[in-house]
This record gives sequence, structure tokens and C-alpha cells, in this order.
Amino acid sequence: MNTTPTILLIEDTSSLQMVYESVLRHAGYQVHVAGTAADGLVAFRKLRPRVVLLDLMLPDRDGLDLMRDMLALQQDAVVIVITANGSINKAVQAMRMGAQDFLVKPFDEQRFLAAIKNAHIPDWSPAAVVQAGAGGDFIGNSIAMKQVYSMIEQVARSMAAVFITGESGTGKELCAQAIHDLSPRAARPFIALNCGAIPRDLLESEVFGHLKGSFTGALSDKPGAAAAADGGTLFLDEICEMDMALQTKMLRFLQSSTITPVGATAPRKVNVRILCATNRDPQQAVRQGQFREDLYYRLHVVPIHMPPLRLRGADVMEIANHALARFSAEEGRSFTGFDDNVAALFQRLRWPGNVRQLLNVIRNVVVLHDGPTVRMQMLPIEVHHEYEEVMQPPIHAVSLPGAVQSAAPRLESLRGLTLAQTERLLIEDAIAQAGGSLPQAARVLGVSPSTLYRKREAWDRPDRAVR
Repeated sequence: MNTTPTILLIEDTSSLQMVYESVLRHAGYQVHVAGTAADGLVAFRKLRPRVVLLDLMLPDRDGLDLMRDMLALQQDAVVIVITANGSINKAVQAMRMGAQDFLVKPFDEQRFLAAIKNAHIPDWSPAAVVQAGAGGDFIGNSIAMKQVYSMIEQVARSMAAVFITGESGTGKELCAQAIHDLSPRAARPFIALNCGAIPRDLLESEVFGHLKGSFTGALSDKPGAAAAADGGTLFLDEICEMDMALQTKMLRFLQSSTITPVGATAPRKVNVRILCATNRDPQQAVRQGQFREDLYYRLHVVPIHMPPLRLRGADVMEIANHALARFSAEEGRSFTGFDDNVAALFQRLRWPGNVRQLLNVIRNVVVLHDGPTVRMQMLPIEVHHEYEEVMQPPIHAVSLPGAVQSAAPRLESLRGLTLAQTERLLIEDAIAQAGGSLPQAARVLGVSPSTLYRKREAWDRPDRAVR
């Protein structure tokens, strides 16, 4: 599958053509260059590119008019406009007409490639990743999930440790399973261990194993999860709940690829890829002294963040319909869909339990009722309580402009959060209301799109500060 589509560059200055093309090709992109609006439109009709880099000052035609024609021909084309410092108003106008981002000359290579990366949502079916996720339960075609699928595909063949973050119920284990199933280790074991569900005095034995008689109750030898995953993948869920003493041994294991079972004197080599996950902020756990900083950097090589369900738009109903069909078949029910009121409610709820909560609600409905249509009165009482909260007048709402107002959390829900956490929550809500479009969210929030790009990059790379 081709995840580096052709980029159409329309720029009339030959020296800039050469610079832009060189940077893009070095980054692995295919580039077609046009020097006039006329040539650019011909190339656009022929290539149907996913991404267009468009200089607004062209010798034969206004760039805004050209962009309007291109978007009329292909609505899903992503246009990034390039403008001089004195033409910012024209770039803003282009954004209002449908451009995704703009670059102001002169710009550096990092900003240039970041704009391309954010525009480049691969136009491919995520079927392979979806099917790899625990029997096909990985569902969703939102921009946020396409980014996750793309990351999974990129890291699957690597040996690098992957650190998966996300709220409870967002599908962190499904993500780990998909990485394993798409890797060269797919035929070998995938062993998942929940560090938060095992008593601390037993966790070392569960991870590294033990010998018979090494402690009271050790009636036989036990290999442990690390040995059981030899040749395959070890997934450590809720890694931030691991005891500090065991974290030291985990770091030694990662450095040496050897394990020493409880009661053993000689270590043994194992070949294991480590994936881990947490629903906490791992950096905060480090700052609070609950998670070793050196272990964090050993594990936090490739971060993947699973988006909350409330930011996944139409994925909510796609998951709901899939679950309804599956559960109805299992329970012998005749449900075929949801009435409009239920569908509208599902799109508005915040789903604090995320996908797990949604599946629980639908299972409850299917077990206690029969179809053909899921109606409001069939929903569990807890959902009705959440509905009442959603429908309350926004007396205590955070005052935000535009579309974000309806999605803004009430002040009560922000108490106890840090300023950074509150900012992230509001930005994510704005992006969700904008259908995943960062430039549109930026306009609502009154900031530049580059500010949101930098902040999202900092969330994915917590070691990098945002200025």
C-alpha cells in the first residue's frame, strides 16, 4: 500500500521549486512540480493528488481562484497555501475557503515538513490493522483513528518499545494486539499482563516466574510472562502501577534481555518485544516519584495515544452498529438499528468509559430487550442520567466562542485539573467540534494552526516543550 502519495507543488520561482522539491523527496515524498496556474490545474486533473502545495502569487492567475477550482474538482484534496509575509490576509481568506494550512515565507524545513505530515492522512483502508486488532474489534474511520492505524503500521515491524497511552476503555490492548499481529512475531505468543490487577507481592513472579519452593505457595515451577512471551511480544498494561522495586528489575531485564525467576541463581536469555500502556500521565508519575525516569525513557521510545471516544465523531455510531449486530446474533435478537434520538444522544455523550462503556450499554439493551430498533426507553438508567447532564442549561459552562461552546465542559469538571490538562481538554473539544480539522479549530480558538500542531506534537512527544 502506498502511504506516500504524490504531492503537487505549484510554485513559479524556480529556485524555490528546487528547494521545496529537494526537501520533500529527501523526506520520502513523490513530487510533481508546476510553475503556473494553468500547468498546475492540468497536473491536478491528471494526478488527482491528495496534497497540494500552492503559492498564492502566480504569474497567470490568482491562487485563490485556482484553489477554488481544484476543490470543486476534488473536495477531499488537502491544500496548503504558501504566501509572503505581506499577504497574511490572503492566506486567512484561503483558510476560510477550504485550505488546511498556510506557510509564510520564509519558513524552516521543520515547519514545512510538519505541515505536510499533518496534511498527510493516508487515504487507505485500515482493514489490515482493523482485522489485526483482537478479532476485528478495532473499528473506526475518523481522522484520529487513521493516524493511529498509520502509526501501528509504521512501528509493527520494528523491535522498538511502544508506549500506548489513553483513557480507560479506549482500546490500548487492541492497539498492542494489532502491533503484534502485523509484526514478524505474529506467529509467536502475545502475552498480556495487567500490572494493576495483580498483588504487588505476586507481580514479580507473574512477570519473571519462580522456582518450586521459592516462597510459601510456590508448589511448582512457573515460567512467568516474560519467558512465556519468548520470541513474541510482552504487553504490560497499567505499567505505572508497577512497584518501584520491580521497576528496577524490569529496567535490568530491558537492558540485558535476561530474566532471573524468583528463587533462581542463574539468569536466562529471552527474546521479547515490550509494549506497555497506561491510562495515567506517565510523566506526572515520574515527577511524583511513582515511576522511574530511566525506565520511562527505556519504554517511551514510540508513543501512541489512543483518542477518547468523544473525539472520534462518527466512529461512535459505526462502533455501535457493529456491536448491535454482533450482540443481537449472539443473543438471538432482531435488532437492526437505532432510532434518531438514540443516535443523536450517542453522538453528544462524553462517554467517560469510552468504547468499553458503549459496548456495555449496547450489551445491556440487547440482553433486556428486543428489536428491531433501539429506543430511548431501552437505554440503562445511567445513560439517562448522563443525558440529563448533557441537556442541562450551560449556566456554569466555560465561555468559549463559536462551536466549542456546546462542547465545553462545565467548571465543576475542570476542578482539580492542571492548567495544561485544562488547555488540552478544551483544544481536543475544539478539534472534535471541527471534525478533526486543526485549522478550523484554530480559527475558533483564536490561535494559529501552527500553535495547535506544536501542542499536539508536544503531547505525542512529552519531552519537547511548547513555546
